[in-house]
Amino acid sequence: VHALLDTDAGMAIDVQFKDNQVNQYERDIDEALTLILARRHPAAIDLRMVIAMSKANTDLERIGDEAAKIARIAQNLCEEGESPRGYMETRHIGNQVRVMIHDALDAFARLDAEQALRVLLADADIDREYQSATRTLMTYMIEDPRHISRVLNVMWVLRSLERIGDHARNISEQVIYMVKGLDVRHTKIEEIEEKVQRG
Repeated sequence: VHALLDTDAGMAIDVQFKDNQVNQYERDIDEALTLILARRHPAAIDLRMVIAMSKANTDLERIGDEAAKIARIAQNLCEEGESPRGYMETRHIGNQVRVMIHDALDAFARLDAEQALRVLLADADIDREYQSATRTLMTYMIEDPRHISRVLNVMWVLRSLERIGDHARNISEQVIYMVKGLDVRHTKIEEIEEKVQRG
């Protein structure tokens, strides 16, 4: 996102290279978790923790993929000239998503179901803001078709940010699973709030 907003092609290229490192981390963590399962035969909360780590690991790798995708678009926009619209929305949603990832990982590290719940609530806000930004940019493209290609690129960036928010949500759902033993995937936020606060 910084590469996009600052028109920094070098940073965009650097982010794309870092995706390889993230992929290697995913493989290393998967291997370590497999060894834990094979050697220790964890049960109860320990098994939930290993399963949650495995799923969070996948979500983190996919966040890396989305970051690399944003970096490729940033690199293209650096070469084409920046988009006339959508950067304000990108900065805003990008900042919110960055906080969500931080909070999700913090909740994971501290086994904090309440904070994980707050991340789930933040994801609902991100979804609404993404839809609003998309409508605004669609209207702009209809009014000024000369910039469709560049504005579409910004819309793809916003889509990636929204997906990153979804991955942060997934990580937070795993925290709730670890701490409370509740599988809250595909559950309405009101039901999750009630279950987390109740138990």
